Amino acid sequence: MQSVMISNRFILGIVAFSVSFGLSLVPNWDFNKAFLTGIITAVTIYTAALFVDKRRRNYEMFVLGSLHKRIKDMEGLKARVVREINQIKEHYNLLYAESQQLQNQVTESRNQRDSLHRELRTFAGQKKQLETEINSLETEVNNLHKSQAELNNAFSVLTTEKRRLESNCNVSRTEITNLQSQISELQQEKQEIESNLTLLGRLKPQLEEKLYELRIAIQELEAETTQKNQLLIAIKTERENIQAILNSSQIKLAEQKAEFQQMQGQVSLLQEERDSLQNQVWELLQQIETFNPQPLSDNSQEDDLELFPFSEIIETSAIINTSEVDTSENIPEEWTNFLENIPEYELQVLKAIVEQDNPKAAIKKIAEANITMPNLLIDSINERANDTIGELIIDSDLETPKVYPEYITYVKKMIATYEDLMARHTSSN
Repeated sequence: MQSVMISNRFILGIVAFSVSFGLSLVPNWDFNKAFLTGIITAVTIYTAALFVDKRRRNYEMFVLGSLHKRIKDMEGLKARVVREINQIKEHYNLLYAESQQLQNQVTESRNQRDSLHRELRTFAGQKKQLETEINSLETEVNNLHKSQAELNNAFSVLTTEKRRLESNCNVSRTEITNLQSQISELQQEKQEIESNLTLLGRLKPQLEEKLYELRIAIQELEAETTQKNQLLIAIKTERENIQAILNSSQIKLAEQKAEFQQMQGQVSLLQEERDSLQNQVWELLQQIETFNPQPLSDNSQEDDLELFPFSEIIETSAIINTSEVDTSENIPEEWTNFLENIPEYELQVLKAIVEQDNPKAAIKKIAEANITMPNLLIDSINERANDTIGELIIDSDLETPKVYPEYITYVKKMIATYEDLMARHTSSN
């Protein structure tokens, strides 16, 4: 048995070595690495087989111990069975004695049976008399069954009426309970209304004072709204004027660009002429040196080179470029439309988001002042921006709302232009 187990382990190790060697050799074709992995897998499989055999032996020893215990238990059980067999034999002897007694009793019972047969014959005569009486009783019973069927029909009618009356009674009871519950609720409401009336009677003078204060505040707010509407009308007129100025400036800018392109062409022609003239000057200077070998001073050369106004041409081109930069800093047309459509408090929200690190408190104050919520303010700003610009400008998914980085410069310019307009309007007033 031991030799068979050893041969099985050896075969298992060979199979594991060959399989691991083949699988590791196929992708890389590295024989050393494949051989090493095959040896490792063979050793691991062999150790695993040893471990499994050891566990199996332990289990077999455990089974043998349990079988020895079971054999001992069976021997004890055998002794108990022998004892019980002896007891059964004794019990059999007792039963045999009892059977003898029963046989004696059977003979006595036979004698009693004969006497009973005699009595039965007398009972048979009495039975015939009873059968005649039973037939008469059956006819009476049939009559009684007929009367019982009639009574059952009447009883069913009465039961249907009883159920209908019970259902009506249950309905009336439920209605009474509902009415009682409604009466209790109405009484509770009455008590609450009376308590509320007493409280309202106490709070009436305070509420009248608050009402008077609110009316005064509403009048002040109406005056402020009229003033703000007038300011908005003035701002709109100024915006229209600024838009006209911007349109005229754009037209001028296009004209200046065309002039600049023409001047660039002229400058390139002048540069070519300058190069040709410089070549001619150098040739003349060389000819003068050949005829008059006295050296020319550096100042005379510089004076000759300054005959052409190149510096003035360069300065004019630089002025044109700076004018382009100044005009390009204006906000686009869709942002001006957005500025015209946005109200003042939403512009204050944008200013708080751009200028403050944590603008939640400022946005909350603006929302409370305009009887709304911060989320609704941000959503309305995004809706206006989507209608005019075609994009959302505020990221509302963050904990603190922020303007998208690509729109921060435009928003700052828009706020600056609005502040300039307000400053001009206040100075003109």
